[in-house]
Amino acid sequence: MTKVLLFTDGAARGNPDGPGGYGAVLQFTDSKGQLHEKTLSAGYVKTTNNRMELMAAIAGLEALTRPCQVELYSDSKYVTDAFNQHWIENWVKNNWKRGKSGPVKNIDLWERLLKAKEPHEVTFHWVKGHAGHPQNERCDMLATSAADGDDLLVDEGI
Repeated sequence: MTKVLLFTDGAARGNPDGPGGYGAVLQFTDSKGQLHEKTLSAGYVKTTNNRMELMAAIAGLEALTRPCQVELYSDSKYVTDAFNQHWIENWVKNNWKRGKSGPVKNIDLWERLLKAKEPHEVTFHWVKGHAGHPQNERCDMLATSAADGDDLLVDEGI
């Protein structure tokens, strides 16, 4: 099974109605030992930051054309805690309800992310933001380039 590092980030620029974008970078080594990198990005998406973070993770996972072992790095605790703290399992068991606090937001994207991760072995890593961590800097570069462009760049899947 191919091991893939997936770096994701989304940036709503603090305003759900303002410019933002999301990006994902897939890094993997082929059978000959050569490192490959594929970049996916979308700019000027008008939505909330949490939705951008989810869309970045979805874009990266959906680009994989065969089952892979994925290490997903995100600076979004919302994305990583949903899996690492078993929020998703509890939401699904409770029919997408958060107990007394009401329905879960972004159900459409959570369902899409669950489907996208299904064929893969995915480990979610939270990279604390803005701490000089090299993986966080990688994530931040993606969001900035995605948010500053108005194009959609998609390489061939792996």
